[in-house]
Amino acid sequence: MNQRHISNNPESAPNRLAAEKSPYLYQHAYNPVDWYPWGDEAFNKAKNEDKPIFLSIGYSTCHWCHVMERESFCDSHVAELLNNHFVSVKVDREERPDVDSVYMSVCQALNGAGGWPLTILMTPDKKPFYAGTYLGREDMARLIVRMNDLWENSKHDLLETGEEVQRHINKTNNSEIIIDLDGKNKPSAVLDGETVLKTVEIFAAYFDEKYGGFGSAPKFPSPHNLLFLLEYDRLSGSEKARAMVKITLESMYRGGIFDHIAGGFSRYSTDEKWLIPHFEKMLYDNALLALVYLTSYELYSIEFHKTAAQKILSWVFAELQHNDGAFFCGQDADSDGVEGKYYLFEHGEIASVLGEDNADRYRKYYGMTKKGNYEGKNILNLIKNTRFDKNNDFDFDFIEECNRTMYRYRLERNSNHTDDKILTSWNSLMITALVKAYEVLKDESYLQAAKKTERFITENMTFAGRLFVRWREGEVLGNGKLDDYASYSLALLDLYRATDNPEYLNKAKLFAGIMTERFFDFSKKADNEGISGGFFLYADDDEQLISRPKEIYDGALPSGNSMAFMVLDRLKQYTGEPKWGELYKKQAAFIAAYAGNYPTGCAFSLLTVLNDSINRSCTPGKC
Repeated sequence: MNQRHISNNPESAPNRLAAEKSPYLYQHAYNPVDWYPWGDEAFNKAKNEDKPIFLSIGYSTCHWCHVMERESFCDSHVAELLNNHFVSVKVDREERPDVDSVYMSVCQALNGAGGWPLTILMTPDKKPFYAGTYLGREDMARLIVRMNDLWENSKHDLLETGEEVQRHINKTNNSEIIIDLDGKNKPSAVLDGETVLKTVEIFAAYFDEKYGGFGSAPKFPSPHNLLFLLEYDRLSGSEKARAMVKITLESMYRGGIFDHIAGGFSRYSTDEKWLIPHFEKMLYDNALLALVYLTSYELYSIEFHKTAAQKILSWVFAELQHNDGAFFCGQDADSDGVEGKYYLFEHGEIASVLGEDNADRYRKYYGMTKKGNYEGKNILNLIKNTRFDKNNDFDFDFIEECNRTMYRYRLERNSNHTDDKILTSWNSLMITALVKAYEVLKDESYLQAAKKTERFITENMTFAGRLFVRWREGEVLGNGKLDDYASYSLALLDLYRATDNPEYLNKAKLFAGIMTERFFDFSKKADNEGISGGFFLYADDDEQLISRPKEIYDGALPSGNSMAFMVLDRLKQYTGEPKWGELYKKQAAFIAAYAGNYPTGCAFSLLTVLNDSINRSCTPGKC
C-alpha cells in the first residue's frame, strides 16, 4: 500500500528528509535542495549563519506540490541558490496543522488567498516577510535572488516586515471578530433562532438551483453545511432547506466528482456541474460525505443516498484501511505523473475490457463519447442520465458487474499513490461515520469497524492520557491539536450512544477535560484585547509559534472550536454535570461573536445549536 512517489533521481545522495516517516517529506528526499524537517537544527543553522528560512508546506496527494517538486526543487540551479542563501525547511501540513494554519493565515493576509504548496520566506526566528503558493522554476530563481539581495543590503526592512506581519496576525487572532463585506452586521451576543434563520437565508441566496452547491466553481462539497440544513429541515419542515440538500446530493452523486467505479468522492469540482474533479480523494471528505448521505437517507429514504454512502464506505475499506483497522489519509490526484490518469478512459478502451456490446451500453449509461469530456478522454458521470436510481427498470446488476470488471482493469493499468499516514482527527471522523452507518443501515459490521478504529487510536496514538497527531510504521509524531481532542471526544460519544458502554463516556470526559485544561482561553481580557473564551489550536505546553490562533471557520473540515462546542453540548446532556454546561455557555458566547457576522462559516456550530435538546434555540414554527 505504501507507494513512495519520487520524481527525482533516487540514485543521487539523499538529504535529511530520507529519514522522515512522512510520505510527503520523503517525496523530496532526493532533491538537490538541502532540505531540513521543521525543528531546532534548521533554525539554529539559520541563526548561526545569518540566513533566512525558505519554508515550503504541502501534502503528499497534492497535484501542484508534485509539479513544484519536479519543476523547481529538482532543478540544480534553483537548488544551488537555495542552498547558498537560505535554510530550506519542508513541512507536511497534515503532520503539523499548527504550522500550516499559522503561515497560511499569513499568506491569506498578505495576498487575500492561499493554497498548497505554500511558500513562506521568514527570518531565523520564524517571522515571515514573504508568502506565496506555487512557484515555477524561473519565478522561484528570481525570487531567491531578489530576496537574497534584500537580506544582504536591506535586512532591517525585511526584519521590520516580519515584525509587522506577526503583529497583524496576532491582532487578527486575538480580536476574534470577523467583519462582513458591507460592515452592516455586528457581533451577536447569543446563538439563537434568528442566527439560524439568517444562515439558511444566506445559503439560499448563494445556492445553485440547477446543479446544487453554493456559489460558482470551484465547488466544494462542504458536508457540514448540508448537515446543518438537514437538521434544520428535520426540526422546521423547511422546503427550502430540503431542496438545497436534495439537489446538491443528487448532483454530486451524478457528477464526475464521485468515482462511479469504486466509490468515494474527490476533494472538489473545478466546474459548476460537479463533472471535473480535482482528482485526489481524502479520508476526511469521504467520512463526512458518508455521514451526510446516511443522515439524508435516514430523513428522506432516498435509495441512491443509501447507495452513495455504502459505496463511499466500501472504497474506504478497500483502499484506505490499515490491517489493524485504522485508515490512511487519502490517494493522489496524479498517476504516473499525470493528473487524473487513473480515473480517465478513452472511448475505445472500454470495448477492449467489456466487449463492444457491453461497452456501448456502459458508455451510454455513463455519458462517455468519442470526443471525451476531459482532455480527449472520459470521466464517468450520470449528469445527463435520469435513470440512475434503482426505482426505475434499468438493469443495475449489469452496470455493477461492469464496474467490478473496470475496477480490476483500472488497478492493473496503473495505480495511485496512497498516503499511508494515520491521523487521529480524520480517523475520529471516520468512527463517527461508521457509527452512523450502523445506526441507519442496521449493519453490525460498521459498528465493529468503528470499535476497531477506536482501539487502534487507544493502543497506538495515546500516551498518559495525551493524544498524538499521526502514526506511521510504528512511529507517532506530534502532540495532539484541538482537532484531535475534539473529534476523538465526539467519536467516543458516538460510540457511547450506539453501545451504552460507559467506558466510552468516561474516556470522552477524560480527553474533553484535557482539551479544556490545555486549550481553552480562560483569560480575562480588556475590551480592546478581544474576546475571552474559545479553544486555541495547540496546547499551552506545546511548541509556541509566532501566533496561537483560535480557529472557528468551518472550511473543508469543521473547525476544532465547532467540534469542541458539540462535545460540550453532548457532555452536558449525557452527564448533567454543571461544569460542562458552564463551558458550553462560554463557548456559545465566543462563537456568537463570529456567527453574528459570518453565520455560514459557523454551520457546524449552529448544528450544535439545533441539536441542543435541553435548551433548543430553534424549534419548528419559529425557524
